[in-house]
Amino acid sequence: MPDSLPCQSGFGNEFATEAVAGALPVGQNAPQDHPLGLYTEQMSGTPFTAPRAVNRRTWTYRIRPSVTHRPYEEIPMGLLRSGPFNEIPPSPNQLRWDPLPIPEEATDFVRGLVTMGGNGDPAVQSGIAIHIYAANESMHDRFFANADGEMLIVPQLGALRFHTEMGILDAAPGEICVIPRGIKFRVVLLDGQARGYICENYGLAFRLPELGPIGANGLANPRDFLAPVAAFEDREGSFHLVTKFMGRLWQAQIDHSPLDVVAWHGNYTPYKYELARFNCINTVSFDHPDPSIYTVLSAPSTVPGTANCDFAIFPPRWLVAEHSFRPPWFHRNLMNEFMGLVFGAYDAKAEGFVPGGTSLHNCMAGHGPDAETFERASTASLKPVYLANTLAFMFETQFVVRPTAFAMSTRILQHEYFECWQGLKKRFAPEGVAESKNG
Repeated sequence: MPDSLPCQSGFGNEFATEAVAGALPVGQNAPQDHPLGLYTEQMSGTPFTAPRAVNRRTWTYRIRPSVTHRPYEEIPMGLLRSGPFNEIPPSPNQLRWDPLPIPEEATDFVRGLVTMGGNGDPAVQSGIAIHIYAANESMHDRFFANADGEMLIVPQLGALRFHTEMGILDAAPGEICVIPRGIKFRVVLLDGQARGYICENYGLAFRLPELGPIGANGLANPRDFLAPVAAFEDREGSFHLVTKFMGRLWQAQIDHSPLDVVAWHGNYTPYKYELARFNCINTVSFDHPDPSIYTVLSAPSTVPGTANCDFAIFPPRWLVAEHSFRPPWFHRNLMNEFMGLVFGAYDAKAEGFVPGGTSLHNCMAGHGPDAETFERASTASLKPVYLANTLAFMFETQFVVRPTAFAMSTRILQHEYFECWQGLKKRFAPEGVAESKNG
């Protein structure tokens, strides 16, 4: 799908872009006197001494430096929560929720953030928080920055326009947008109302997974990721800057737009990705591959092979496995799975899991196809089948996702979720094996 805004392609690239000719210095990062009177400011997303392959930093050339605002004051959190998540004891039960309703009162992106659960702690830069947003008002004179973690945003209803320090990105359902830690932005609703999902990653930044035996190609290709080009706001007035810091919300008054970067170069930048460009790798013989084969982005932990969070998707694809049960099988995992559905139907559930809805299967909680799906898949003709018009995703994380008090008390919690498996009856028939051998 062609992008409506100018963008630069590539994941983790060293970009250079200017909105006014001559704004980008040549040959050095911080000249003594900028020819256009801009201030030089570096933004570092990793320690200075991080290895070159993972080092993230951007030099910005802006109308005013970021220090020019009034002191921050704490403001109410609403339904936003942060680690450590200890409001209530976590439940071992399988959990599922209906979509979050669009609010009736005027609600922008920040006010519309609702936390469903999380793990870890931003203070130790490990773990994640999982939020849902529901909004019906754009942000014009209010800006947001998250010092606790990067935000992977998955729109489900309504397109969003992110005005960021590095430029502008649009993200519609079927796309994702990632805003790095500390980047200031505001969100404009292009369709009047919006809903979606957010993974707030406290740990190491999301990156492309290693391909291993897959080889050089497949899954998400670096060139399909898009970063913004420089676009600045030179606005003065009465504005508010909201920052999430150590699990709390803080607000400062500022007399100009903080999105005043005229030029920048570096690799610490927001980016977007169209999920339809994901190149699925699947079985061409028998059995069902592990869902890790659908990983788009991975945020590693300190344990090799164990992710702080993986972002995986289940998009339209062919199912061709022979002699196999094709939907996801029954399973229990060490990792913890939070799922959402952007559009269509999910092939492991007959009903109840709807676009905008969510589910949570924590460590070693049994889950899999419901009774209706199991019966249908057990007797299906195994001809090649194309799963069309479907997009589900999963945040898979190393730590137990602890639900918030809101998540466990809201009316959108499906208390009857466990019933979808109760129709699975005993099928054991040892005499059938004996008849098969004698036959």
